[in-house]
Amino acid sequence: MSGDYDLDAGPDPATFAAAAAEPDVDEQAEDPVYAVGVGPGNQAYLTPRGRRAIEEADVVVGFTTVVEFVEDLTDADLQTCGYKDEAEALEEFGERVAAGESGTAVAMGDPNHSGYQFVGKVQDTIQRQDSERPVRVVPGISSLQMAASRARTPMEDTEFVTLHKSGDLAADMERLAAAATVDERHLLVLPRPYDRMPGDLAQFLLEEGAEPDLEALVLEKLTHDDEQIHRFTLSELAEHAGGSGKEDTPFSDLVVLAVRQPVL
Repeated sequence: MSGDYDLDAGPDPATFAAAAAEPDVDEQAEDPVYAVGVGPGNQAYLTPRGRRAIEEADVVVGFTTVVEFVEDLTDADLQTCGYKDEAEALEEFGERVAAGESGTAVAMGDPNHSGYQFVGKVQDTIQRQDSERPVRVVPGISSLQMAASRARTPMEDTEFVTLHKSGDLAADMERLAAAATVDERHLLVLPRPYDRMPGDLAQFLLEEGAEPDLEALVLEKLTHDDEQIHRFTLSELAEHAGGSGKEDTPFSDLVVLAVRQPVL
């Protein structure tokens, strides 16, 4: 894979990240680059291992909103980016790592729950610059785990679907519908800003045959000072469907949708 890819036509960088297991830990090997999940945004939920990888880095790269959560923890040079300049920021990050600097990439939550596209981009960049330098994922606390706790939807009884990614979502939407109707499992969903927000997902589930009186919780800004939990039935939540912009939804982009099946 190269830095140029079309998420609709492929290859998906998430598949690059998941192509092979991580190499064995070897103390004599090149220092790894870390891809750290910083948790849901409150530093109280940042793991000690993730904190150490950030503190010890020479350069930290990530989306601006993510880096801002951890910028006071490190003296590293901070490289922030958005979607438009992500490729350029990662390219510079890879060049600096190849030149001998220690590097850490940061992502919200836990990359293993949502964020493998970013991990794949980091890994591709590093391996093109320095093929011997491994990339190791440091898991974080996901907002999904916080949502499961708040909504009391144990993961073994719950279908988790992330839509917080680019590209085609058809297979993910099919899995969402099957879980809510045929399998009758709880749902935890990371919506995609702003075209697949909680209201849109509620409307979709109703169209697929989900019961309109299912309990639907929109869990917003979990662990932050302004955390809120909005409680609806599925049909009530569907009233917020429509649009594809920030102004078309009452919810922020830091939300998890939980849909609860009846518990006897």
